[in-house]
Amino acid sequence: MTTHTSARTSTPTAAQSPAAAQSQSLGLRHLDHLNLSVTDLAQTRDWYARVFGFELVEEGVQDDGTPWAILRSGDAMLCCYEHADWQLIGNMERRSERLHGINHFALRITDRAAWEATVAREQVELDWGGAAIEYAHSTSWYVKDPTGYGIEVALWDGDRVGF
Repeated sequence: MTTHTSARTSTPTAAQSPAAAQSQSLGLRHLDHLNLSVTDLAQTRDWYARVFGFELVEEGVQDDGTPWAILRSGDAMLCCYEHADWQLIGNMERRSERLHGINHFALRITDRAAWEATVAREQVELDWGGAAIEYAHSTSWYVKDPTGYGIEVALWDGDRVGF
């Protein structure tokens, strides 16, 4: 597997900003879930199960007939709603139209060998020419799910977020 090295530039921040103190007082731990519209709910459920080990924990149909499912892997949850006739606006199109949006979301892993085996077994297409990107404190791979959402697969050095 090819490795691409990139340096993120960052500005050091104060050790304890007012915002950090507020998040601690709230007991904020992490992002709880993402809510995604998807083109094919069954395909999405299957892909996230095979690639990331997500399991179906709840499903149903909204009053308007929209099927939905909640998928979970550890503490990570995805709430998916099927809208087969909707289209995803790509990052470049969004930029040209000057629209806000999420470029990608990240899933954190702890086992590089298991991830690389999954990529090979499931024939997951890696963005950036199939290269792992080596940052100062982590390694990342970028993939797209069946709807086209960008996902960063992040492996932090020593399984610790550090800057």
